[in-house]
Amino acid sequence: MPKRDKQAVGQRLLAAFRDAGAAEIAPDILLPAESLLDLYGEDIRARAYVTQDPIRGEMMLRPDFTVPVVQAHMENGAEPARYCYLGEVFRKQDMGDERPLNPRDNEYLQAGFELFSRDPAADAELFALFHRLLTGHAVTAETGDMSLILDAVRALPLTDARRDALLHHIWRPGRFQRLLDRFAAPVVPRRFPDTAAPWTGLRTDAEMTARIARLRADTAVPPLAEVWTRRLNRLLTLRAPGPTAIRALNALAEDWPGIAETAERIERRFASIAARGIDPASVIFDASHGRATMEYYDGFTFSFLAGRAGWPPVASGGRYDALTRVLGKGREIPAIGGIIRPGLVAEMEVEA
Repeated sequence: MPKRDKQAVGQRLLAAFRDAGAAEIAPDILLPAESLLDLYGEDIRARAYVTQDPIRGEMMLRPDFTVPVVQAHMENGAEPARYCYLGEVFRKQDMGDERPLNPRDNEYLQAGFELFSRDPAADAELFALFHRLLTGHAVTAETGDMSLILDAVRALPLTDARRDALLHHIWRPGRFQRLLDRFAAPVVPRRFPDTAAPWTGLRTDAEMTARIARLRADTAVPPLAEVWTRRLNRLLTLRAPGPTAIRALNALAEDWPGIAETAERIERRFASIAARGIDPASVIFDASHGRATMEYYDGFTFSFLAGRAGWPPVASGGRYDALTRVLGKGREIPAIGGIIRPGLVAEMEVEA
């Protein structure tokens, strides 16, 4: 696919984003690495291209637009605000064991839209915009909500240490499941020698001592009751068209008050999407959807999939309210954004 064809599609999308009220923004391709790397999840952090500059220090090729756009907005942006952009992002191949390798991921074009607004209907606004731009293409819309899983884990009857461990690994499903299985079984006591011995490794004496104390304390914690693991597995495997998913969530919430508020918000969001002319039955809700996206997403997530082997989502996005708090220096504002891959759209249009 010639690059000019991808750029032509990108420019068309960019024009549509401007027509939707967004101001165009162009973050640098080479960004300071020190502050940004800590804001990305482990997946993107490990895949960023990082280099040393003799004057500017550690720098990286832009792996994503959202973080630099949020930084720019929180420094001097008004609210509400809408931004759009078009440009390349750069990511190394993922060599982990929980996501497949994808030869398209090294360098590709993104057209994106970021919305900073306190309007409760902002999720539906952005989703409907992307839905309209991709109408006529052979894609399927899927949504999720990371706050659903986060709230579910927070509501489990666990110690703070165990709850924090599960929350930390939500975006790594394999590790999360292994931890959950461990917490659902009786703890096998571990023996630690009481005699003084030199520590080895990079941890300090204090860190090792605290770690041993936590492990010893954990032996007295009873297993997580089976009823909770069953409920959590029911939630994590929930995948259905919008109306069916809402009924299932409401049924779960009857015995799980900790997810009731989020379930109600998801139902209102689908109603708002329907009010924009989109049939909720045509949109899949997958409760685990957000676990395969950016780790800074903490609410509504969405993607548009072409269903072709080896293809990443044609479009994806989500809500990242917590990121604005981190970068806001005392300010915060609800925010949601998404990207479309013009190269994939161009390929679909050529084949149509």
